Amino acid sequence: MSLPVEKSFLKSGHFPTLFAAFTYFDFSFMCWVLLGPLGIQISKALALDPAHKGLMVATPVLAGAFLRIFNGVLVDHFGAKKSAIFAQIVVILGLAAAWLLGVPSFAAVLLLGVVLGMAGASFAIALPMASRWYPPEHQGKALGLAGAGNFGTVIAALAAPALGLHFGWVNVFGMSALLMTAVLALFIVLAKDAPVQPPRQTLGGYLKVLAIADTWWFMLFYAVTFGGFVGLASSLSIYFHTQYGLAPVQAGYAVAGCVFTGSMFRPAGGWVADKFGGITALSVLYLVAAAMLMLVSIGLPTLTMALAAFVVAMLALGLGNGAVFQLVPVRFGREIGVMTGLVGCAGGIGGFYLASSLGYSKQWTGSYQDGFLIFAGLALVAFIGINAVKKEWRASFSRGVAEMDRVKI
Repeated sequence: MSLPVEKSFLKSGHFPTLFAAFTYFDFSFMCWVLLGPLGIQISKALALDPAHKGLMVATPVLAGAFLRIFNGVLVDHFGAKKSAIFAQIVVILGLAAAWLLGVPSFAAVLLLGVVLGMAGASFAIALPMASRWYPPEHQGKALGLAGAGNFGTVIAALAAPALGLHFGWVNVFGMSALLMTAVLALFIVLAKDAPVQPPRQTLGGYLKVLAIADTWWFMLFYAVTFGGFVGLASSLSIYFHTQYGLAPVQAGYAVAGCVFTGSMFRPAGGWVADKFGGITALSVLYLVAAAMLMLVSIGLPTLTMALAAFVVAMLALGLGNGAVFQLVPVRFGREIGVMTGLVGCAGGIGGFYLASSLGYSKQWTGSYQDGFLIFAGLALVAFIGINAVKKEWRASFSRGVAEMDRVKI
């Protein structure tokens, strides 16, 4: 008699490592998006225009995108635990330097944003660390739980504006450095690399996956789901302040309400994908996200209406994040480290585009509409794409994968 799903899941992997991956990912994401919740205060102190505000919150996202590839290579060569320790030390030192030396100019903000990109690149370490402990039928749940570290964006949205107003926004970086030091100590104690690791590959081996069409499809799909999530998480504080006149703390609460939904439903996305299939889930979620982005593009007349639309959009994007990474390890189990880096890079690029385009749209047209509409169009392209490949994927993914009858795609 087989174990219930929950017991089977708990017995199949290493829960302390899963918890360590979640915690590392969670607080790293908090650091990654710090410039967003503090954006109103920073832009006021440095007298930034809308385009510079957009670039400020988008820079950590772009830096994190490319550093995810770097971290993916590190994981496959040196193991996830050593890679995570190195990455956390880089972030801690960067935050401490910003705290001690100050952030006196826009150039300094961008430099800090690049360093914070390493925190966003935690994705390419935490997810393969969790994935390598779990069998195919539990990949959606394991990666969904590890990826629920997106909740760090909620912590940043709730805490950073109030702390910045009370203690000064530069001091928030020092507080974050201290918190990350505690997270690093916990990670060192709990995390453990899986006993079975993929063989190391040359750089040419990693580049080979770029010659596979499925790689590019996954990059597109995640550019929309995760790109939409992190782009909105980084930009909404400034958006709510500009569009509805919210003060920094109130804007932070509004953002927290939106990103909480996307963060908490990422694990559910993995569960939904495990139960109904990642392809089916994504087909629905892209349509929902596109519809909500089109709706908010018109400039909804009340904050309540806007919040409702963003919450539904974040729900769809959060579920989509989990659904994408139910499929990735099924297709690219041996290359999960580099694929996590590449797909995560695409997600970061999507987030950079959305955050920066909202700023430029406001600067050039006086409205955020064009930025939202173009990204809604990308969601529709992803919907068309997932339906274009679904027949081939359902046939080809099943070949050569043990116990595939228990994995729905």
